[in-house]
Amino acid sequence: MQRFDYTKLSQLIEINSWTKNKEGVDQNGTIMAAWMESLGFEVERHAREEIGDHLHFISPSKEGKRLLLLGHLDTVFPPQSFEGFREDEAWIYGPGVCDMKGGNMIAFHALENLHQELGSIYNIDMLLVSDEETGSDDSKHLTRALASRYDYCMVFEAAGIHGEVVEARKGVGTFFIDITGKAAHAGNHYIDGIDANAEAALKLLELKKLTDLTKSTTVNVGKIEGGIGANTISPSAKLTFELRYTSTDERDRVLQQIDKIVATSYIEGSVATLSGGIQRDVMEPSDEQRGFIAKINELCNIALPTERRGGVSDANIISSNGVATLDGWGPFGDGDHTIHERASKESFDERLQLVTDILRHFSHGAFEQ
Repeated sequence: MQRFDYTKLSQLIEINSWTKNKEGVDQNGTIMAAWMESLGFEVERHAREEIGDHLHFISPSKEGKRLLLLGHLDTVFPPQSFEGFREDEAWIYGPGVCDMKGGNMIAFHALENLHQELGSIYNIDMLLVSDEETGSDDSKHLTRALASRYDYCMVFEAAGIHGEVVEARKGVGTFFIDITGKAAHAGNHYIDGIDANAEAALKLLELKKLTDLTKSTTVNVGKIEGGIGANTISPSAKLTFELRYTSTDERDRVLQQIDKIVATSYIEGSVATLSGGIQRDVMEPSDEQRGFIAKINELCNIALPTERRGGVSDANIISSNGVATLDGWGPFGDGDHTIHERASKESFDERLQLVTDILRHFSHGAFEQ
């Protein structure tokens, strides 16, 4: 088995690429671009002013199916909070080793292996976005626009503990209900007020009723704001809540009920407005995805383990736009989003071998049938 070389990965880990550190994210991207250009990829840079540039690496085209490798350049750690690369016999440590600079480098080294074997790479592109860790609010529009070019997508978030790839992820939306009431003195003019806080409380109870754990649908009101003081009927209030769901049917059911709750004045005279929305739609298994898995199993002589996750990634975006998508092609690790982030060296070796094998079969036209 080919051993993973951590030289290039350690170089990237040493560069802080917190989402809001545009300079660091772009430095990371510039290094990746040079490496990808050395393999014959054209670099299409989508420049941004406040976040890092998104990078689309494009291989020469020929007739046949197209594959997208998808990752992100940013991490969650501000400068000086968690930095540096280190390793021991079994693990590597540092910001992004599994989420997801490590995954990006598995994709790169697999492409490097392919380039060494074949000389040229066709119909395999790579997209690295710069804002995944903050919700992909900018890059999701680019990802959606590019989706129609591809038949398959491999996303390089971390693998499961037993090498599982991800076949499904919950959809997620964040919403805000702003409520306007009418202020009044709580002692002298109690009945003249319209209590926005009371309206918020009643709406909260109705929102909680939308949770259906039998279908893995959750609605969580995570933040409540409102009022002026104990002696004043509250003139305003705000609810911040999150929806997570595993099917488009559940999404549609809950969205319809949210609209009804917002439109209903439980306290006469109160007015509410809704903002926010779905950030990443649900990633659901599909016939095309099942065919993708079956082909990998056949060609690579394996039984690829799969799992479903409650968290979201850019796999949600590309999958919900009709591309047969599998996530979790990065290394196995744990402690992501904490200062204890680490990734398994054994999983790097295993993933590099498998991804190289898949890309080799793809390049030989095995996925055309």
